[in-house]
This record gives sequence, structure tokens and C-alpha cells, in this order.
Amino acid sequence: MGVYLVSIDAREWFGEGEGGHGAVASALDDELRRRGLPPYAPAAGAERGSGWFEEKVSPSMKGFDAFCRDRLTEAERDIFYGWTVLVPLSLDEPITLAVGSAYTDETVIAGAPQVLALGERLAGILGLPLDAIPATGANLELSLWFMEDQVRRTAAARPGAWTEDLDTAFYVAVHLRAAQYALRYGRPITYC
Repeated sequence: MGVYLVSIDAREWFGEGEGGHGAVASALDDELRRRGLPPYAPAAGAERGSGWFEEKVSPSMKGFDAFCRDRLTEAERDIFYGWTVLVPLSLDEPITLAVGSAYTDETVIAGAPQVLALGERLAGILGLPLDAIPATGANLELSLWFMEDQVRRTAAARPGAWTEDLDTAFYVAVHLRAAQYALRYGRPITYC
């Protein structure tokens, strides 16, 4: 059991039944039209080699939250990790929809380009060895990397600020990788 961050395919995005996000998709499209923007449609079908994005978000967020509070404005924190759905659209600020999500009474949509920019900035501050950290595309790939021996071997070979709090490093990496995945494959990501 736990909280997972997962990608959503087009069928689930427009679906109305259990596990579907049709109400969110419709409300987002209404808000985008209100702003003079075209509606959003996730990429159809699985692209070869795209896998899926699924990460378990179970480590403590206490250090991550403190790290972000020291380095980001409140508005930047809302963009980086205050969302419930991440979409591969450029959004200057998160969009709050009056549609319930898995854990709250509303849904907050953030844009992947903005999350990626903040993630890259924080990864740079930490000195995250992004070339060694999985880019994800398989079930729990990033979560397992941080929980198993690979993180310790990499930390021993490439010490730095990122090794001082591996939970913080995990959350920076997972948000950055989620944004990269959303942009690469044109799919939204949400908590479930």
C-alpha cells in the first residue's frame, strides 16, 4: 500500500469510470478554452519503448520540504510539488479545478516544462548524478534504485550534497523525471 505517482494513457484520461479522469480532462479543457488555449489531449497509444511511469512516493518528505522552502518561493513550491496532476503543457501557474482527486477535494494541474526547470535547478544545487539515476520507463525503477544498493554504490563513487539526505534527493529526482517523462511521451502524471 502507499501513494504512487503514475502516468495516464489517453483512454484513462478521457475515461469516466473508476480510474478514469474524464471529469478532470473536461474541466481542464474548459479552463484552457477560457484562457484562449486549445484543449489538451494526451498522446494516443503507447509509443515504442515508452513504458510507463510509476513510482512509489513513500520516503519522508520532511527534509525535501525544508530544502525546497530554503531555495524556492512559495509560488515555485506550488509549481514543483503542489500539484495532483502534471501535464505536458506550459502553464505559468498551476490551475486549480473544482474536481476531486485521489487525496483532495480539488485537482491542481501543473505544467511539466515549469516543473522540469525547477527540478533541474534543484538537481544542480544538490549535484544529483542524473546520468547515473534511472530516467524511468518501468515499474518503480527510480524507487528501487534509491532503495537498493545502487544508490549506495553511486554515492560512494560520486559523493556530494545529494548524499546527505537521500529522501530529498529521491523527491527532487522523481519530480524531475516525472516532468521529463510527461514531456517526452505527451502523457499526464497523477497520484493514486
